[in-house]
Amino acid sequence: MDMNQLDSKNVKSRSQHFALQRRHCIAVALTLAISGACGAAAASSPARSKEPAKAAPGAKPGPVLVLGDSLSAEYGLTRGKGWVQLLQQRMNDEKNPRKVVNASISGETTAGGRARLASLLRQHEPGILILELGGNDALRGLALQSTQQNLEVMIKAAREAGTQVLLVGMQVPPNYGAAYTEQFAEMFRSIADAQKLPLVPFLLSGIGDAADAERWFQSDRIHPNAQAQPQMLANVWPKLRPLLK
Repeated sequence: MDMNQLDSKNVKSRSQHFALQRRHCIAVALTLAISGACGAAAASSPARSKEPAKAAPGAKPGPVLVLGDSLSAEYGLTRGKGWVQLLQQRMNDEKNPRKVVNASISGETTAGGRARLASLLRQHEPGILILELGGNDALRGLALQSTQQNLEVMIKAAREAGTQVLLVGMQVPPNYGAAYTEQFAEMFRSIADAQKLPLVPFLLSGIGDAADAERWFQSDRIHPNAQAQPQMLANVWPKLRPLLK
């Protein structure tokens, strides 16, 4: 996905703040090109009045299952350096006995995750599902209604299996159009509110929206590098930790 280049004459006339915003859009758009990785930025997300739901009665103390795309699949990284693997290390350090199962696949869509989830639930019997999907749906131009339905079906299936769900929201860059950009971000917020789910507003907060965003990406300028992975974990951990108790 190529973003329209801004005319250099116009760039010079704009403020430094606009320039930083432009770099943010570039970084997020490049990430979308393969991984569909974007999220509702924490700084821009409206305050949510509803508290995340507590563990459902009978919730299992099983492993943490991560179902995501290339942002969670260690794309281009040395094995063991991705944020999901860092999550396992963090849990080990805190003497939490749960294991982390990474079922993420590069390029995965919500439809693909929906097709695989039932088998994953039977195989691993997870206590917690981290659901990080949706960006590739936008990349492929799939209808928001379809994406939302797939997410809701997966959430329902997980809960019926006694599994708690942590939803990771996404966002798309402005070149998708203001209306679609807002609707896409709002979809995750509305699902989280309606289902009373904890929501990670933006997996790439502090990375894709950083003033020096370029330094946090691999040489392909698409995927976050190893140095970015601890920040990704830091974005997830505050919402995940209460579910681990």
